[in-house]
Amino acid sequence: MSILGFFTVLFLIVCAVILAEMYREQHSFCVTHYEVHSPKITCTAEKDSVNRIIFLSDMHNHVYGKQNNKLFEAIKAEQPDLILIGGDMLVAKNDVRYQEALDFVSRLPQLCPVYYASGNHEQRIKENQENYSLCYEEYRKKLQAEGVRFLENESCDILLGNQHIHISGLELPLIVNKKFRKADVTVEDVRRCLGEKHTTGNQEKQQETTENFADNSYYILLAHNPSYMEAYKEWGSDLILSGHLHGGCVRLPGIGGVITPQAFLFPKYSGEMTVEGEQTIIVSKGLGTHTFNVRLFNPAEVIAITLCR
Repeated sequence: MSILGFFTVLFLIVCAVILAEMYREQHSFCVTHYEVHSPKITCTAEKDSVNRIIFLSDMHNHVYGKQNNKLFEAIKAEQPDLILIGGDMLVAKNDVRYQEALDFVSRLPQLCPVYYASGNHEQRIKENQENYSLCYEEYRKKLQAEGVRFLENESCDILLGNQHIHISGLELPLIVNKKFRKADVTVEDVRRCLGEKHTTGNQEKQQETTENFADNSYYILLAHNPSYMEAYKEWGSDLILSGHLHGGCVRLPGIGGVITPQAFLFPKYSGEMTVEGEQTIIVSKGLGTHTFNVRLFNPAEVIAITLCR
């Protein structure tokens, strides 16, 4: 065989391996475990009362097994105390449908409390009724009837065991997700949506939570797009959960994600846990894709978080 023939065969083998891996990653998921430490947490990793949180994002109507049973059983096996959803569970397109997302998310309250913050796809469907009619309202009402709590520029206080937790769901204007541009989002934009950190949400910005919660709560912010992390950090949550970037589509060792949905290269936060001072940032690689259906060295994931001192 000539040198040219050898390298041609080698190239074809490499291409075949890459395509096979891309196919595998499009049709499977993993459970990624993170241990998050904070002096605010009342239990340790060794105690039975440890707090377990499942974080889901960017499913985009993807289905793993019949009725998403594989995904549901994987979550059930983690024995979660709380499930948080970071948005984009469905896809906003002309022939919008939500049945896959509805069927799956509606089962989750069987396991534990579920809180849902919108992504840009839910928001687009909600804000463009001329294109999508009342699809989002129907979707939300059906999930609320099953016990899912939506946080649309709102916050709530919960007691998880003996742990006070304050959860906020941020919904920035849709324009911040526009392709080929990055908006100038500041902490003031976050405050306009959510109020100050210790308030209960957009409709009650001046109403302080109880002093007990304000002093002792562990603060979690669900903010779909991680491109504006500096503003989120300044707002002041202990744990920031994002998604949106699908892990950067292709991940490179030592570098991370390659490209964002807004067509920016090598985002700082794309699919990992980062600890910065007393704040923890977790960005999900997501559970599905849309439009640009590529995953390479970038498996879809369920994130399982253990909160401990």
